[in-house]
Amino acid sequence: MPGRPLSRRDALRLGGRAASALAVPALLAGCATATGGVGNVLRVAQAEDTTTLDPHKQGDMVSMNILINMFDTLTARGADNRLAPGLALSWAATDHLTWRFHLRPGVTFQNGEPCDAAAVKYSIERVLDPGTRSPIVELRYVEGASVVDPLTVDLHTTQHDPILPAKLSLFGGVVVPPAYLNQFGAEEFARAPIGTGPFRFATWRRDHELRMRANPSHWNGPPSLAELVFRPVPNPASSLAALQSNEVDLVAGLTPDAAQQLAGYPGVVIDSNPGIRTSYLSLDTEDAQLRDRRVRQALNHAIDVPQLIEAVLDGKGRAVPAMVPDGAFGFDATVEPFARDVGLARRLLADAGHPDGIDTTLAASNADANIAEAISGLLARAGIRARVQLHDPGTYTALRTSQNRRALGPMYLSASTVWTMDGSSMLQSIVRSDRRQSRWTSAEADRLIDAEELSVDPADRQRAFSELQRLIKREAPFVPLYQLDNIYARNKRPRWTPGTVGSLRMDSAEVTDV
Repeated sequence: MPGRPLSRRDALRLGGRAASALAVPALLAGCATATGGVGNVLRVAQAEDTTTLDPHKQGDMVSMNILINMFDTLTARGADNRLAPGLALSWAATDHLTWRFHLRPGVTFQNGEPCDAAAVKYSIERVLDPGTRSPIVELRYVEGASVVDPLTVDLHTTQHDPILPAKLSLFGGVVVPPAYLNQFGAEEFARAPIGTGPFRFATWRRDHELRMRANPSHWNGPPSLAELVFRPVPNPASSLAALQSNEVDLVAGLTPDAAQQLAGYPGVVIDSNPGIRTSYLSLDTEDAQLRDRRVRQALNHAIDVPQLIEAVLDGKGRAVPAMVPDGAFGFDATVEPFARDVGLARRLLADAGHPDGIDTTLAASNADANIAEAISGLLARAGIRARVQLHDPGTYTALRTSQNRRALGPMYLSASTVWTMDGSSMLQSIVRSDRRQSRWTSAEADRLIDAEELSVDPADRQRAFSELQRLIKREAPFVPLYQLDNIYARNKRPRWTPGTVGSLRMDSAEVTDV
């Protein structure tokens, strides 16, 4: 690799990825601007390609990062990370079960079709229709929509949802063209999508390249870029090769380990920004050993999260005291994290009847193998011998979301992106005892979840969140870990300020040839 000697550590680290690295020229073949200036085009790499171009049939951030450039949502996140107008200029709860949205006038889809209240109603009900088979779960309390007038639409819920506007800033908030879909069908729509977004779909070669062009008639004005290109680049070695050969400008979604592998090379800049994606250990409180609160508390005392962040994450993260990340509504700065005290952890285990420690397992996706092994090592210092069980990402996700809450064993490593910037999104599936990923039965926790999910008054919601975080601290059904920074590698061409959520909407991005 030009620019610095290849150390033994580098060779060991990257050697296993040689096959993927060698595949890069084939992956990027056909780009006529590989060695010259590329003009007003931004080329973005992610580890994977989108699963579909139909925004209602995907539910992952990799896909959404691409589609958010071709489609607008009812609400949006401003540069200050606050909820801001999107296709809707304003919104309010008109009663306990109704949210009313006033739409931006004059917006059209890229085929000229009007984006009005009827289009919003169609889009919401398309997500809700079982026939769509949408994986989008955020609209769980929405039962339908009704047109008030051409620029006003009501969303009706089965119970009050205080953060519904925030849930419409991605995924479920995408508006699609009814006439186009009715005329050409879902299959054609997924092949050649039409949205209202700042970029228009141009071409897609699956697992190779998706290209879009500026939408000159976008309601917020055309973007600065003439073209936007997304390419899947599967690993750090491939990313480095693509950056150094001028095939991509920006690599998104990097792990700290991947960023370390790219740092220090000529022409490669690493940017790190505070993020909201939150990692934690889920504990099975019905497990023979973990049902004792003292054992669960011992786990929290044993894991030195600041050391984990510094040693394994290269400092690119922040400790989370009690599951709700800093920056999300509901965070309570007065809740202190557990003291990192191995001696106290051992004493708690002894008090619980385990003077010689315990043997258990820690399940994780193999994408998080480094973190899982590091956590296992920290636990071992307190006499908690946690054998790491790794699964491929697909198997891990299937087990985690299955009806069997214990499919991943006593402990598993998980994370949530919390893209609504609200603590409810972090806790909604894992705390209340009747939710699919909950492994904790607590009437008090159930009551507090109901209070924060159903209260109209933000002050009441904050009180419920604060009480819930103190309860989580006391009962220790989880081991809160950290919120990870958003990490990017780039050359010197892009000018772009990412938000906390990490969405790759690029209408504000610019490029300069330097």
